[in-house]
Amino acid sequence: MPTQPETRPIVVFDTDCVLCSGMVRFVLAHERGPELQFAGAGSATGVALAERHGFTRADLNDTFLVIEAGRALSRSDAGIAIARRLRRPWCWLVVLRVIPRPVRDAVYGFVARHRYQWFGRSPSCLVVEPRHRSRFLDLDS
Repeated sequence: MPTQPETRPIVVFDTDCVLCSGMVRFVLAHERGPELQFAGAGSATGVALAERHGFTRADLNDTFLVIEAGRALSRSDAGIAIARRLRRPWCWLVVLRVIPRPVRDAVYGFVARHRYQWFGRSPSCLVVEPRHRSRFLDLDS
């Protein structure tokens, strides 16, 4: 697990959530460069990173995190941070930041509360292509 300030942005995500795992696959396919690292929310690394930034394991049921430059972004702010790293046209989603955060986060929360009902749970863990394995922290947890 990284020590002290993380040197590369890390996405802490729910590996049981089909929507969340799909988001990770989408990011891997559309990012500008291989900058992001990933950690499962239930892994030892994911929980430790969340706790280091003031989030509990229970908080990770409601949001994913993007940890960058020593701070943790959650909910819609985390999504916008990821969008900044995507190729066009996906990077244009950063314009959503003009919407007030309470409104963005309300929409995020609505989707998060219904994600298992709408998209389901994955019966198995995310399968990571060998070329991306080094970007996933604590894969075996």
